Amino acid sequence: MGGAIGEVSGVRVGDIDTRTWTWTARRQTTPSPGGLADKGTKGKRARKVPIIAEIRGLVSNRLAAVDTDDPEARLFTGPRGGRISTAVLRDATHWDEVVTQLGYEHLRRHDLRHTGLTWMADAGVPVHVLRKIAGHGSLTTTQRYLHPDLSAIAEAGNALSAHMAATWSPSGPQLRVA
Repeated sequence: MGGAIGEVSGVRVGDIDTRTWTWTARRQTTPSPGGLADKGTKGKRARKVPIIAEIRGLVSNRLAAVDTDDPEARLFTGPRGGRISTAVLRDATHWDEVVTQLGYEHLRRHDLRHTGLTWMADAGVPVHVLRKIAGHGSLTTTQRYLHPDLSAIAEAGNALSAHMAATWSPSGPQLRVA
């Protein structure tokens, strides 16, 4: 269950900063002998993750529903108040039914991590920042998560053409030597 789902299960009130709207991912819930247990993140280091405007209301509602005086209180819990498991999350979101209705039976929840990172890259977030958000040890790993579509590739060509047109003089291109 590791990764993003496990990290959501591990979120505590004290991990959320509503001033900067960031989540410090510090732990994940993973299967262990005797049930689920909390341990450090997959990369073994805490990282900051932005909480986008579209989900701030949900996070605020959860904060209002838990004991915010206890920084160790879980932000998200299972139906009986404990850790969230992959099965609980799948059932609560009706994942299997939703992806089938959309015609994406092959879609895995982890694919949404790839989509989110690609969208952030498309929005102009530098890859070194994406690496920090994702908790990857190397830029190579982060780059494997990014999947630009054909329009983004075509736009890259248009951007280069516009740049070249702006830097060329009537006497020819102005080459810059490093």
